[in-house]
Amino acid sequence: MNEVRGQRGRGAHARGLTAEAAAAAALERDGWTVLARRLRTGAGEIDLVAEKDGLLAVVEVKGRPSLALAAAAVSPRQRQRLLGAAEQMLAAHPDWGRAGMRFDVLLVDAAGTVRRIADAFRAGMAD
Repeated sequence: MNEVRGQRGRGAHARGLTAEAAAAAALERDGWTVLARRLRTGAGEIDLVAEKDGLLAVVEVKGRPSLALAAAAVSPRQRQRLLGAAEQMLAAHPDWGRAGMRFDVLLVDAAGTVRRIADAFRAGMAD
């Protein structure tokens, strides 16, 4: 049974990497510069950090079979983790985000279609 779980975990990890690559490519096509992928902080990992014209986007990537399932996959707990990780990231990189920062969610479906929810949430939003 642990082997089955391990195979599922490896499959999910590979799908996650594929979704992150599709999201990064979509950002770059839209003129964003990807500054970091899978940025680890003490509060958790940020999937992508991108910048365009001084605006910093902290990006959570959600890959699911459909865009609707991906959109439903960002939990209040994940938002809190991202807020904490962003604080630590900015402390380590004070030169990032001179024109401001926002939290985006990029949804990726099984066909590789990418949709962005720009400014998906803000610090202090009710859960």
